[in-house]
Amino acid sequence: MSKYLIDKFLYTVDRDPELVERYREDPTGTVEWWEAEMANTLLNCIADERTTWLAFDDEERRALREHDHVALFQLGAHPFLTLTLFIAMFERDHGPLEYQKAYGKAMEHISLPYPDIAT
Repeated sequence: MSKYLIDKFLYTVDRDPELVERYREDPTGTVEWWEAEMANTLLNCIADERTTWLAFDDEERRALREHDHVALFQLGAHPFLTLTLFIAMFERDHGPLEYQKAYGKAMEHISLPYPDIAT
């Protein structure tokens, strides 16, 4: 499991409005494309600087494909990254603050100690 890679996915998708829409409409295709094309590029570096070892495991892929923010949190994804991306994708389908409240309600069964979200 790579908390870094999950957070990198959430961070990079959230900062590109076209990727936000792509991930909303086609999560499976977006996760597959991102893992193949973007996962091994170094953040904030030129495209020629790449690594070769980063990949999602099956549980991470499933959580990303299903937009499962609870599972992502339990895997160690930073909650601010999932919240900001998922607000961008889903808030428009709800009234004011409805999505944020539903996001929190879905995670209320999780008790301390929370998963480690340190990077």
